[in-house]
Amino acid sequence: MPVTVVRFNLVEPGATAASLGARYRTALEMAAYADEHGVTTVQTEEHHGVANNWLPSPFAFAGAVFGATGRLAVTVSAVIGPLHDPLRLAEDIAVLDLLSGGRLVTVAGIGYRPEEYAQFGVDFHRRGRLQDEVLETLLKAWTGEEFEYRGRTVRVTPRPYTEPHPLLLVGGSSKAAARRAARLGLPFFPSAHLPELEAYYKERLVEYGTEGWTMMPAAETPLLHLAEDPDRAWAEYGGHFLHEARTYASWQSGDVRSAVRSAATTVDELRAEGVYRILTPEQCVAQGLDSLVLHPLAGGMPVAEGWRSLRLFCEAVLPRLGDRAGAARP
Repeated sequence: MPVTVVRFNLVEPGATAASLGARYRTALEMAAYADEHGVTTVQTEEHHGVANNWLPSPFAFAGAVFGATGRLAVTVSAVIGPLHDPLRLAEDIAVLDLLSGGRLVTVAGIGYRPEEYAQFGVDFHRRGRLQDEVLETLLKAWTGEEFEYRGRTVRVTPRPYTEPHPLLLVGGSSKAAARRAARLGLPFFPSAHLPELEAYYKERLVEYGTEGWTMMPAAETPLLHLAEDPDRAWAEYGGHFLHEARTYASWQSGDVRSAVRSAATTVDELRAEGVYRILTPEQCVAQGLDSLVLHPLAGGMPVAEGWRSLRLFCEAVLPRLGDRAGAARP
């Protein structure tokens, strides 16, 4: 059975307080609906100071999702570790882990936007060392025992629900990220399908004498939207996908690798490229993907269209994925 994900970043260019509040509440209603229909995961993320209102507070959103759901996981992919106070981050994740019964998955990255570091007065050039401190502090804090932190003795309570600690992965597309994960014995989450980096991570596990595993995007991890008439949907709503794609592209330098990176500058180019795909339910099942990532509110998508996409996914795709898995067994 493929992994099924509904992604939310709550982007809405030109939003009013009323429209953005409605979008947030819609996302929670969508999460509850997805949970009822067996979707595996809600995925969210963190970016700051973006004109289109990109979600800056993924853990607050995750808490609301947990309150609206009972089974699905919430993956924060990724939290920008160096922008957070390590002790407060440990507390927030522990509380969410307790509230959700262990349904929180945190991917810790260091980001790639100097503007975000400047906004918080954090030195962009020290982000690697700061990330080391964040991760080391989290692992110590979640033991519930006293430890030394910046020259003083501290203790973080409460202890999390999950033993030995909440699921924490190190994200990134660099050897430095892979080394960091291996040194700490944490699982590694490459930001794209990077088998060579996975191999490097495994070599470092041997070097450090630690244990870990990799959660790597598949070679194809498109962002999906469901529609009965994809041509109509591209014509009416393609601009929302292009807005998000161009925003991402404007942030990412040549050495940043991402599973959803796009080079498109027009809707036609975006459609041909395949990073974003608008599919009928039949086409979606036929893709044969190991991971299905639905993005119902992409780029400020009207909520009514987002609901149409999600309902098609849950009612016309999910029931057929089990059939597909069964047909694949010998």
